[in-house]
Amino acid sequence: MAEILIADDDPILVEILKFRLEGAGYSVKTTSNGEDALAAAREKAPDLIVLDSMMPIMSGPEVLTELKSDNELCDIPVVMLTARKSEADIVAGLKSGAAEYLTKPFIPQELLVRIAALLNR
Repeated sequence: MAEILIADDDPILVEILKFRLEGAGYSVKTTSNGEDALAAAREKAPDLIVLDSMMPIMSGPEVLTELKSDNELCDIPVVMLTARKSEADIVAGLKSGAAEYLTKPFIPQELLVRIAALLNR
């Protein structure tokens, strides 16, 4: 069973994501800020991370930069799931190493399909 880390400070969205992902057979861990997300990934590397951009303490882009510069964690696929939808934000996220970049509001089934595709690579 693949393990997915969700890092988002919106508790309602986190519960929805957790419910959908667990329903699809994934094991899910959640964090509500970037610092905790990075600590959780370092403690036990997940198979995939769903990462919000705007979070307290440490932003999603900062977490992504740290992940991609860490030899132990750099291969974990990261799906940016964020309200930031400008061209500059999307391009910066993908250039920084995000495997996917989805904007909120999003289609839950699309997210599940993209996650499954990343995990099957």
